[in-house]
Amino acid sequence: MHADLFCRIVDNYGDIGVCWRLARQLASTQGWHIRLWVDDLTVFSRLEPTLDTNAGLQRLRGIDIVHWTQTVPDLLPGEIVIETFACTPPPAFVHRMQDLVRPPVWINLDYLSAEPWVEQCHGLPSPQAGGLAKYFFFPGFTQRTGGLLREPTLLPARDALQADPAARAAFHQSIGLPLLQESERLISLFCYPDAPVTTLCQALAESPTPSLVAVPLGVAPQLQEGRWGALRIVRIPFLSQGDYDRLLWCAHLNFVRGEDSFVRAQWAGRPMVWHIYPQADAAHVDKLDAWLRAYPADPIIHDLNRAWNGEHAPSRFAHLLTQALSSPSWQEWQNSARSWSDTLADQSDLAENLAAFCHALEENRS
Repeated sequence: MHADLFCRIVDNYGDIGVCWRLARQLASTQGWHIRLWVDDLTVFSRLEPTLDTNAGLQRLRGIDIVHWTQTVPDLLPGEIVIETFACTPPPAFVHRMQDLVRPPVWINLDYLSAEPWVEQCHGLPSPQAGGLAKYFFFPGFTQRTGGLLREPTLLPARDALQADPAARAAFHQSIGLPLLQESERLISLFCYPDAPVTTLCQALAESPTPSLVAVPLGVAPQLQEGRWGALRIVRIPFLSQGDYDRLLWCAHLNFVRGEDSFVRAQWAGRPMVWHIYPQADAAHVDKLDAWLRAYPADPIIHDLNRAWNGEHAPSRFAHLLTQALSSPSWQEWQNSARSWSDTLADQSDLAENLAAFCHALEENRS
């Protein structure tokens, strides 16, 4: 199968993060020939430094990459066209789709949500101009959705690293993290600018258990490296997707944001706090609540996530964090996080489900 995958970068690295993982997985596990259209190669190059930001067309890691500009190259659409997050292919490309004797299967890979309506809309067609049909494909947390991206080797690699202290120490050194001190918690921090990071650090500094917080360059710029009470803050470089996964596996607690890191933190099987991308009319609050209803953690953890997203005063967040990191809540949180990851792993992954859905549509048209 030849597939065109379209990506407009809106949320920094979230959009391209999802698309780049999906492109590689469809190529490696399904044998598809993928052509990835991206409008911002500069942002993309942070994930793939060998990317040529001046090239209109290039091939990288087995994927053809097209720079999606105002001047659209006249390329024949593949059998599958996937627009991510309703970005809509350029009109000239859609016209080429309409002119084909056998138009491609057109997929809108939408945003991830645990809201109940997702199951009802997943897989539905939407008639388009020129006789085309676009099918909604929703990632999700149940068998009645498209599932979550998960490479076949992901969880075995996670388990191997989490079981090997020497390998974890070597990884820490490779990304510039110091050795953890006795009983010190490793916390990864990836958030949007409005997160209450100062309150977080004050609470950790006063905690009876020491913490090492790893902060990528560019995130929470107000935080300075150094030691404050029981807290150490260390800046780390921008990581590749594989190294970021390993950081999540190594950390005892992960603060993540958006969609891509949110999913990867769940595969880490470690306690996590999600900073959801804010939307107009507070639509993101419904998405957060829907996920929390599914996430099998103590109500303290649910309130902690809401407080991190601004639903409570900073002092409330600090109080909840102290409770969450104290026994027995901390042990229960660790157990529920791993149980949640194991439950999700029982389901088929997104790339497998998407390929099966597209093949079924192709067969029905034959």
